[in-house]
Amino acid sequence: MDNWRKSSYSGPGDGNECVEIATTPTHIAVRDSKAPARATLTFPAGAFTPFLEALKTHAHSTVTDFARFRG
Repeated sequence: MDNWRKSSYSGPGDGNECVEIATTPTHIAVRDSKAPARATLTFPAGAFTPFLEALKTHAHSTVTDFARFRG
């Protein structure tokens, strides 16, 4: 994916707490802007919004709790 964009919610100052997203007609990818060569999360387009909603709802949950919530 070549069309990476920084989140408009980049955090205070110079955007040190940033994620970038890239989209295709079928997928959405997310990566850490400070480490773009590291892991990228890629979602089918229809799964991205439920993922964000789960993060908002369970912001203080553990990864295990998120996996259980996801089903």
